[in-house]
Amino acid sequence: MTADWLYAALRHDRAVVLGSLALVVALAWAWLWLGAGIDMEEMDMGGGQMMLMLPEWSLSYGLVVFAMWAVMMVAMMLPSAAPVTLLVANIARNRAASEGASGAGTVLFVIGYLAVWTGFAAGATLLQWALDDAGLMAETMALANRIAVGVVLIVAGIYQWTPFKEACLRHCRSPLQFLLFHWRDGRLGALKSGIGHGAYCLGCCWMLMALLFVGGIMNLAWIAAIALLVLIEKTLPRGAWLGRAIGIVLIVWGVVTLAMAA
Repeated sequence: MTADWLYAALRHDRAVVLGSLALVVALAWAWLWLGAGIDMEEMDMGGGQMMLMLPEWSLSYGLVVFAMWAVMMVAMMLPSAAPVTLLVANIARNRAASEGASGAGTVLFVIGYLAVWTGFAAGATLLQWALDDAGLMAETMALANRIAVGVVLIVAGIYQWTPFKEACLRHCRSPLQFLLFHWRDGRLGALKSGIGHGAYCLGCCWMLMALLFVGGIMNLAWIAAIALLVLIEKTLPRGAWLGRAIGIVLIVWGVVTLAMAA
């Protein structure tokens, strides 16, 4: 009877965790689909051509862009964190000192994980602002300078093969190993563990996120493609090798882009 109750509880936890993550991710993608709160106007260029006009940079617009980046990170990075989040839910249940601690520990772990990516969103917002002021961003929220595009592609491709990337990816691909060595008990411990896991995932994926400046920060197809690559890299058996193969593609793409820009 005890075993049956335990299995039922674990199944319930799994359903709750996956359902909650799916809901949050769906809401994030829906908000991006609706424009992420950015008011873009169209200007008639004549001949039936239209050009998007973005607002001028200000504190209020900067906060909107930051919110866009933050929600984008939720949409892109939370799905690949599902395996480790499920393990955290099981650990928290087994080590809970009182009722309700299991859910709190899991939520705090996710908050810690997303806090890291929120910090990345802040940095990306400042970078976008600086690039826009320098005249390097197009109205499509993509890099307008082909040389800059080529450099980003090559650097991102090379990074896919670096030992640092491999080390960070190893932690992301082995959530059980990460928790065995880095899990901390208690609610504060769960928060710190989430921050730690988020830091490894940031080290693994930050250059892939930089590719958003290549394809367009509001290009949903491009966002989905990068998110899918992240998910495959972190969860599928041959994901690491696919990531390296993509690295070669990025390097070749970057070299061709630089050659065409010369």
